[in-house]
Formats: sequence, C-alpha cells, structure tokens
Amino acid sequence: MSRGTPKRKAGGGGARRGPAKSGGGRGRPPARGPTPPRSESHPERPRGPGGDIVEGRHAVRELLLAGTRRVREIVLSADMEPAPILQEIAQLANEARVPVREVSRSKFDALAVTESAQGIQAKAAPLPDLGLEDLLAGDREPFLLVMDGITDPGNLGAMLRTGECAGVTGVILPRHRAARVTPTVAKAAQGAIEHVPIATVSGVPKALGQLAQAGVWTIGLDAAADTEIYDITVADGPVALVLGAEGKGLSRLARERCDVVASIPLLGVLDSLNVSAAAAIACFEIARHRRTSER
Repeated sequence: MSRGTPKRKAGGGGARRGPAKSGGGRGRPPARGPTPPRSESHPERPRGPGGDIVEGRHAVRELLLAGTRRVREIVLSADMEPAPILQEIAQLANEARVPVREVSRSKFDALAVTESAQGIQAKAAPLPDLGLEDLLAGDREPFLLVMDGITDPGNLGAMLRTGECAGVTGVILPRHRAARVTPTVAKAAQGAIEHVPIATVSGVPKALGQLAQAGVWTIGLDAAADTEIYDITVADGPVALVLGAEGKGLSRLARERCDVVASIPLLGVLDSLNVSAAAAIACFEIARHRRTSER
C-alpha cells in the first residue's frame, strides 16, 4: 500500500543544520567486531548512568525479577490497597532476602522522588559503569541506541522501554549535558534498565567515530534528511540509531559522523514528532528490516 506524498518529514527534534546525507552511507563494509539523590538533578553526578533509586510497581518488580544488581531495601506506603503485583513484589523480595519496610503515607511522600511513585520505592546498587567497548563485546550483533543530548527524563525512559521491546542490544548516553537514569527515567522505562546495557561516553561524536571503526553503521534521525527511514538499506547489519535532543535535534558534529541520515514522513498538519515517538517508529522499522533479513 502506498504511503502517499508526505507533507513534511520528522526526525528526533526540531530544526536541523547542514545538508542531508544520502541513504547509501560511506560504503564502509560491515565488520564484527552512594547517597541516593533527592531530586532529578544532582550537582555531583556519578560517572555511571545512575539508577540507584527505582520507583513504580512494574519497575520495582522487574528490578527484583532480573536479579542483576543488589537491592538494599524496599519501602512501601502503608495505606495501599492489596494488589497482585504488590503480592508478587513481596514474594520476590522475600526470596531475594531484601528488607521491606512500611512507612506512613506522609513519610513515604517525603521520601518519594517521582510525582507518582505508586507507593513503592527500591534502593539498589547503581547500574554498572559500562563503556562503549562493553556494548560491542557481546555475542549478539549490535543494535544500539545513541542519545545525542536527550534531557527530558520522561522521553529517555520511554525510549529505553521502546528500545528494549524492539530488541536493542545497548544504549549510549553522553556523560554531560544529558539526562541520566534518574528515578523518573527508571519509572518511565518500566524495567527496561534492568535488561538493556547502558554505556556512558565523554562525547557522542567521538563514540560515533569508534562505532565506525568497529564496523557499525550509524543512522541519524533528522527531519531535514531526504532519505526516509523506510528506505534505508543498512539496518540488517551492525547498526546504531542516533537520536537528537528535544527541539534542537542532532548536533552538527554527530550529524556529520552518521553514515546515513533519515527522516520520518509526516502526513498531517504538525511539523514534528516527539523524540520518543520518532524513536519508536525508527526502532521498529529497523527491527522489521532485521527480522526480514533473518528469514
């Protein structure tokens, strides 16, 4: 079925700079190659991605189910109505010998970091401090997400959840001027942070250069690109999807280092998509390519 004639195109943010690249890439052959924060921003950010406070019922349950990092304590609001997921969390905590403490609602509200913690908070060891080389060392062919300056915790959490559902093998976050895995991110991710390795890097452009050396194709999402995401031809190999910041889109240096720059055609009146919505479309289009190539 024809998609029709697009009125405009969308990438991961607002206006973009620089000329669009063609969909053919550079022709490079593929190769294998503890004090918890009380607020979303913290003046002394740790080196790693964070994630030591997890709130929300699904996120806490997934933390316990995964069992990949130590959970120090679970705090519950004492006035919650019984629910199957709370019973499951209590059973998992008992099996893992994790202390569970009930407090009054007023005390819990004072402890909670997110706006809707759903009456539960877990304190855990931070997510591992991984580097780019860790994401390339596994047995699975790389399908990576690169976050180029994403600052909204809700967007980052939604993108992590989407990426996990689409089968990404790792996520790359810049260490500076970008969101870390705060409690809001962890809650929005609904447990995805327990299953998708997250690496932090000093800079996205440098990381893209390292990915190129490792034989990973990089696809930037940009509204100004002539190539549509549906027409890319490199998604079935080692690939990284690069997503730009809210409003600004891809940085100039990151855009220049991408092998392919692609857009999402829009058929309505509005001229852009939320970056997390754009990420969902692009992630599953790449996942479709990869599934088709395996058949």
